[in-house]
Amino acid sequence: MRVLRIQRNNEGWGGPLEIEIKPGKKVLSITGTGIHPLAAAIGKAAGAEVCDGFKNPVADEDILCVVINCAGTLRCGVYPKKNIPTVNVNKIGPSGPLAEYIKENNYISGVVPELLEVMENGTVTREAESGNIETAEVKADVERKSYDGNFAIKLARIIGGWTGKYTSMFYSAGKEAVDVVIKTVIPYMAFISVLVGIIIYTGIGTKIANALTPLAGSLPGLLAISVICGLPFLSPLLGAGAAVAQVIGVLIGVEIGKGNIPPQYALPALFAINIQVGADFVPVGLSMQEAAPDTIKYGTPAFLISRCITGPVCVIVAYLFSIGMY
Repeated sequence: MRVLRIQRNNEGWGGPLEIEIKPGKKVLSITGTGIHPLAAAIGKAAGAEVCDGFKNPVADEDILCVVINCAGTLRCGVYPKKNIPTVNVNKIGPSGPLAEYIKENNYISGVVPELLEVMENGTVTREAESGNIETAEVKADVERKSYDGNFAIKLARIIGGWTGKYTSMFYSAGKEAVDVVIKTVIPYMAFISVLVGIIIYTGIGTKIANALTPLAGSLPGLLAISVICGLPFLSPLLGAGAAVAQVIGVLIGVEIGKGNIPPQYALPALFAINIQVGADFVPVGLSMQEAAPDTIKYGTPAFLISRCITGPVCVIVAYLFSIGMY
């Protein structure tokens, strides 16, 4: 049994697709630009005929796979709904009104010809030729089977292709941004709001800040503040309420104005009281970057522990840079 294996690059979605190659099956190009180069490459790898779906429709049972250039609307899901292997030229994941039918075993995007393989009984018998997708041979094939050879049609095809490409890019970016905000940012903002409410209601942040206030007038004291604020079990709590930065920051400013604390402590104090900043945001920040669960699991404590080391170092460096400033 011969099987066509279609894989994607890191920017795509879905797959890999493993499609049995049967005699008479055809590769259907539904891109509105004649035979798309990727469809031609797939047809060449599988030894199958490639048809322009806009000019020569093919019965569903005769389709090996379909190549589309949908920006994320209805066309993305039309063929997956029929369980026909679908290859999207644009790097789009499940999208459109038929997104529920788009699965990893019937849809793929972000495909490059170099990742096409033909296997026979589990062994790779043929790999796609390396090089750019639009090789001279494929270009010639596209020109021969395209709608028309006149300049106006070529220009319209080029403009349409680039418009579709960037429209899909911006559409996908907007969709992902909305998904991140709804699924990650808003729930975490709700959690932080509850946490801040608890901190304000109990006054725990202010109590800690008042306890640290006597340390603000000397370099050893500022180093102690940076160590305490950077403790992994304490920094996420202090970061949410920002009580330390507010209380001690105001105190130092007032005392410097009165002349009770030398002005050169202003810069190191800034770093000392802000060591905990961002400690409460690390998990959601990693989630927004689509980090793997293990990355979040180990990355969060690693970040928190690192602040215990970098915090005092920042204070010392800031103190040295403040010498001679006033």
